[in-house]
Amino acid sequence: MTVATIRNIRLILLALAAALALAACETDGTGPLATGAPKAEAASSTPDLAVKPETARVQTARPLGPAGEPEPMPEPMTRTRAARECWMRTEKNGARQDLDKRADIVNKCIEEKLKGAGVTTPKT
Repeated sequence: MTVATIRNIRLILLALAAALALAACETDGTGPLATGAPKAEAASSTPDLAVKPETARVQTARPLGPAGEPEPMPEPMTRTRAARECWMRTEKNGARQDLDKRADIVNKCIEEKLKGAGVTTPKT
């Protein structure tokens, strides 16, 4: 074998290893670690609490979405979230306004949202 052939084989093996590593990083929620995936020990008729009390978790009831899955937890109000929501509102409602005027409206909106959520912001 030539040096070029060995180099090509190494590159192919490296690419294959990278592809396998990325395939293991499944993030669409359908993998074996997903919360809704059936478990092997779930086939028994006894509840998990009776089988393993040390691993039992308290589950809180959350409203179900249209697909029957629990709705995601709401994001807490932060300055970043308030800024994002306020800028989106001004883009929708006042896109023709001057940018400086919109910035003042957004700053006022952010302060109102944070005050309504009970978040204190340091004055700079």
